[in-house]
Amino acid sequence: MMPEPPKPSSEHAASDEAAAYIAQALMDLALQFEATHFAQIRRHYQAIASTPDDDPCQLDLFGKQPPF
Repeated sequence: MMPEPPKPSSEHAASDEAAAYIAQALMDLALQFEATHFAQIRRHYQAIASTPDDDPCQLDLFGKQPPF
């Protein structure tokens, strides 16, 4: 007969609950920050993004597709 596994202590249950609460609070904070500063973040990334080269020999893989 196999021995019974040890019962989880209430100490671990409380720490798991605290970790879940902290994770949820951090996610809420990150979402609130993104919602508040989304336009500023987008402008920053657009400002640092490189512009495409206008080399006529370079193929435009993501340009407008011809109509079918």
